[in-house]
Amino acid sequence: MPMLEILFRYEWMQNALYAGVIVGLISPLVGVYLVVRRLSLIAEALSHVTLSGVAAGLLLQKELPLFQAVNPLYTGMAFAVIGSMFVERIRRLYRSYQELAIPIILSGGIGLGVVLISAGDGFNVDIAGYLFGSILTVGKEELTAILMIGALVLLFFFSFYKEMFALSFDEENAVITGIPRRVVNFLFILIVALVISAAIRVVGILLVSALMTIPVAASLQFTASFRQTIVWSVLFSELAVLSGLFAAYYLNWASGGTIVLVSIAILLLVLLIKRIHFLFRNRQE
Repeated sequence: MPMLEILFRYEWMQNALYAGVIVGLISPLVGVYLVVRRLSLIAEALSHVTLSGVAAGLLLQKELPLFQAVNPLYTGMAFAVIGSMFVERIRRLYRSYQELAIPIILSGGIGLGVVLISAGDGFNVDIAGYLFGSILTVGKEELTAILMIGALVLLFFFSFYKEMFALSFDEENAVITGIPRRVVNFLFILIVALVISAAIRVVGILLVSALMTIPVAASLQFTASFRQTIVWSVLFSELAVLSGLFAAYYLNWASGGTIVLVSIAILLLVLLIKRIHFLFRNRQE
């Protein structure tokens, strides 16, 4: 069946497409700043905290009837936000060793997640969908949450673009000019947590950091300005999400893994083109 016919006929495919487009937009927006500030692994740490939140939500659904209607995505989001607060707190405590926040939060998230999963009788189909992504099962409620997160992310970057740019490239000078570093950094880390929560249904908790960083890595190979890097990162991310979505449907592959593999393929293609261009230019000289 042609893809356009599937999109018009089935609501679940439309939900998957809308969710993929939104996540494909906001993930590299956050990722660019994480890469520039050398904080890429924070996304990995917070994704494992989100795993703990999802496991807690599934456990609550199982043990308490009151939580039957609560989507584990929301508990994962809550844990990610709390984890982001801990990240900022640890970074303030260890100003000379701020990278310590990453292994502390990462290991804590994994440890708590394993305990909660074991308390809920181990891995099952529900937790697997959050671990590896299941974009084709995104429902209206989850799509609404993703839309709201997308709006918040865009509002943040439109409001604090200059401040984020200054803090990313010259933090000390930005502070001297009066930019409220603590406030902006705190809001940014909250945005990172929300984006991770939105992306887990698309690529999964274990792969979410890839969607935030690989398109950025590809764009950094040839862009000449920060804005160009943002634009190309978003384009590569959207291409990976849409291509991965359609490929996963037709080939019956895991959507999250397929999207990440397409992202890596784009990065390799960019590197190959850059290498060919380099060799061709050297021959001309």
